[in-house]
Amino acid sequence: MTSEIALELEELRAELARVSAVLPKRIDIDPEDVERSLAGLVLGLVELLREVLERQAVRRMEGGTLSDDEIERVGLALMRLERKVRELADEFGLKDSDLKLRLGATS
Repeated sequence: MTSEIALELEELRAELARVSAVLPKRIDIDPEDVERSLAGLVLGLVELLREVLERQAVRRMEGGTLSDDEIERVGLALMRLERKVRELADEFGLKDSDLKLRLGATS
């Protein structure tokens, strides 16, 4: 494993540990609105992971470790993922603010 991959894995582990520390032990889901609540939680997590991946891609791009082709592919994949999250959020009547996990202070 290269040191770059090891560093990225460590950064991802740290981000997941930070998220885990602030998530509630129990999730209060309204029985009348369980589908929408669950969709909001899942899409919020997907959005968080997309943002983490985007930051890592930008760091790699700025560090010169991605080829032009890789930059194009990563950018396209992230845009498609963001579009799909927005489509699913609309389907469940969720706003952008519903997808933001309230994690406390962030860097």
